[in-house]
Amino acid sequence: MQKDDLQNILALASNLYERKADDIKLLNVRHLTVLTDYLLICTGSNEPHTKALAEFIDGKAAEMGYELRRKEGAAEGRWIVLDYGFFIIHIFHPQDREYYRLDKLWEDGDNSPELPFSQEQ
Repeated sequence: MQKDDLQNILALASNLYERKADDIKLLNVRHLTVLTDYLLICTGSNEPHTKALAEFIDGKAAEMGYELRRKEGAAEGRWIVLDYGFFIIHIFHPQDREYYRLDKLWEDGDNSPELPFSQEQ
């Protein structure tokens, strides 16, 4: 991971916010798993919205020079996973986000960096 990578992930979170993604969370999971360093998690309002968010954010990540290693769930639009190695983006449909509670699984109370925008919770 490079010095500017966290700033780029925060910029991607801002891009999701601008595209009306809900409940955006960034979790530093480096100390909890060897799979990745960061999880960026958000919710789209419906399947077309989750698909549009995934397509848009993948384009933004590519512009930053990040190579998509794996993409899952894009056809269904319920839980889309974009894996860039040291960070993974999860874009959920609201029902799936509530069911899987991924952020609750990985959140330890101290590993959620402040996002550069204000979200109404």
